[in-house]
Amino acid sequence: MGIENERMDEMKMEMEMENKNKARLRGWFERVDSDKTGSITALQLKRALAVGNLEFPLSVVQQMIRMYDFDRNGTMSFEEFLALNNFLLKLQHTFSDLERGRGFLLPDDVYEASVKIGFMLDSPAFYSVCESFDQSKNGKFRLDDFISLCIFLQSARNLFNSFDTAKQGRVTLDLNQFVYCTAGFEPNPSSLSHGALL
Repeated sequence: MGIENERMDEMKMEMEMENKNKARLRGWFERVDSDKTGSITALQLKRALAVGNLEFPLSVVQQMIRMYDFDRNGTMSFEEFLALNNFLLKLQHTFSDLERGRGFLLPDDVYEASVKIGFMLDSPAFYSVCESFDQSKNGKFRLDDFISLCIFLQSARNLFNSFDTAKQGRVTLDLNQFVYCTAGFEPNPSSLSHGALL
């Protein structure tokens, strides 16, 4: 009985912490939702992330919203925000585990982190994507670079999975489907360096 009671106490404490965290996030969300619509836009999210020293191009923030915009209305509800927050926390923890006090990851660290998160790419594909997200071209990935890369990879995986209906790890696209996949592409140099393809 003693072990069961301890476990019950642990579960109760975890639930209390989760509720406090959810309340804290709710307060943050409501401050960001300046027009009090119950949802936040990409611009509102971009500004809020910048307050936390996370600077992202608007295209990346829009990808964040698309990834978790379950009702497809172009904005983010609180529940959708919680899902995004969990993903971002996972990325931040992975980054922290591998940055070794340097404040950045090297490409091999980024590869290790991406595998930990569940992105399995071969070396040519990985290093090609990695190069396009190395904004300073010095092989050092800050947290926002790493998050941008992971947002791109997650978006690419989501899009790929939507076409891989047989779950075989391969897709065949006709021209119309290919155009659909690349419709988010903005033909200017800054969008290429930020992975705005998807």
